[in-house]
Amino acid sequence: MGYHESTSVNSKDRPFSVRHQNIAVNNSFIPARGLANGHLQTILGNLRRRTFSILRTPSEPLEFLTEPDVRIRCLAHWQRGAAGTVILIHGLEGSAEGSYMLGTASKAWEAGFHVIRMNVRNCGDTEHLTPYLYHSGLTSDLRFVVEYLIKQGDRSPLVLIGFSMGGNQVLKLAGEWGDEAPREIAGVCAVSPPIDLAACSRSIARRRNWIYEYRFLRSLKRKMRRKEALYPARYSTSNVNLVRSIWDFDELTAPLNGFGSAQDYYSRASAQAVLHRIRVPSLIIHARNDPFIPFEPFEKIQALENPWISLLATQSGGHVAFCGRRQEHEDRAWAENRCIEFARNVREQYASSLKVADEPLLTSPDRF
Repeated sequence: MGYHESTSVNSKDRPFSVRHQNIAVNNSFIPARGLANGHLQTILGNLRRRTFSILRTPSEPLEFLTEPDVRIRCLAHWQRGAAGTVILIHGLEGSAEGSYMLGTASKAWEAGFHVIRMNVRNCGDTEHLTPYLYHSGLTSDLRFVVEYLIKQGDRSPLVLIGFSMGGNQVLKLAGEWGDEAPREIAGVCAVSPPIDLAACSRSIARRRNWIYEYRFLRSLKRKMRRKEALYPARYSTSNVNLVRSIWDFDELTAPLNGFGSAQDYYSRASAQAVLHRIRVPSLIIHARNDPFIPFEPFEKIQALENPWISLLATQSGGHVAFCGRRQEHEDRAWAENRCIEFARNVREQYASSLKVADEPLLTSPDRF
């Protein structure tokens, strides 16, 4: 991997800088035997049986009124002596109970973080908490949760970790903040994020990806029927059965989220448009053989020359799965381990920066 030193263009606003990682295949990920194929990784890698230590820790349900008529539900795990908080955001039609959410939460807890598992609005059986829908570029709810934690005064530093759709949201929020990012944000990590939603919508519509599109559409249509039952004056599913693709679904629902069309939604909701504005240490983990999120948009990251973004590109890994061979002191969930490794490193940098008031910029570790 290639690294070179760099600093922020507006360093006075941030406690530390991060090294830029050139786009390259990362060979440290070795897929589990028989799972080199992206489809096998995605399907079998995410179906394996797992146990999660976070389920043995006490959790506190939290509900936030993020906007008028919008409530979201999170699960918080607080621990004595914790240094920092990890906020986890799931993917499309997922929830706080997803295996990758529980696996990463367990690792974050064991690394000494408070942990918040966030349900995106309408997910995790919360359709009744708001008449509105979520979408892949929605950042207002996450922004509210971050601001709430900052106001608590004892939850910093904060690390945001998003998976798939959640990855797009955390990157987009970081880009929206730009130079005004809260100092309490130590870092942002995204696993398999759909940073170009139009490209992803076209990719998942390919014949080879029919199983993924079918499963997403079945869940999305079911959710629309629940919303119609709860809010009949706002929703009608008379045209839902005509939907045959994710693009069709987004075309149908775009006006409900304030967009003119699916293309307008993709253009305005994709994190790709604001990556150049990110000014917090950010790690993107993505596999070249992800079945339905193409790698081409990630190749443009190098051209951005944004020193705050590191791309960890692997040859294999599928979508979110990254089920690898067992390594010493690590389980098979390779991407989860890299997320927490990143979180620990930026936490250490954050703590060090606070001790040196007259030197706001510090060199980052050689590896995330």
